[in-house]
Amino acid sequence: GECHPKKVKRTPIEGGKRERRKTEIVQELMTEFSLDLLLKAIKLARSTYYYHLKQLDKPDKDQELKAEIQSIFIEHKGNYAYRRIHLELRNRGYLVNHKRVQGLMKVLNLQAKTRQKRKYSSHKGDVGKKAENLIQGQFEGSKTMEKCYTDVTEFAIPASTQKLYLSPVLDGFNSEIIAYNLSTSPNLEQVQTMLEQAFT
Repeated sequence: GECHPKKVKRTPIEGGKRERRKTEIVQELMTEFSLDLLLKAIKLARSTYYYHLKQLDKPDKDQELKAEIQSIFIEHKGNYAYRRIHLELRNRGYLVNHKRVQGLMKVLNLQAKTRQKRKYSSHKGDVGKKAENLIQGQFEGSKTMEKCYTDVTEFAIPASTQKLYLSPVLDGFNSEIIAYNLSTSPNLEQVQTMLEQAFT
């Protein structure tokens, strides 16, 4: 009887195009069917196939980092955006720029879920003396630790009524998170601990 290639479950390729996916499928089925039959069935030109085959043979210098990013993203059920994934990568010993993490997440098509929930605000109105605005809209620092920023962000814990509060310190020079504290309540002790980590 006549042989027909079986249907193959497609796997998403980072930043790949249709022809690259087709080339991978042909590679998977080469042990069962002839190249001519596969190229005809999948409607792929021989020259295009060989071009993408060469591309696939090139080593991906970001392969390990991409795998780690995907792992963190899946572990946290798609709730982590690039800044939190960058923080987790640093905790795991990866020295990588947050913009590179952002770029690789775009390539991997990983986008964090957006929550339409009320966010915790640490602002309680005008209490005490109002500090002078020294930043004047110039948020980028000219050197490390010249300008640092912090905030408290509320996170809901799935299947629980409890909430967690993240207080990071961000360096305005290179946007690196230099310290952070995670607490079950947004209080002065949390902020003091975070500041001690950053500046002592």
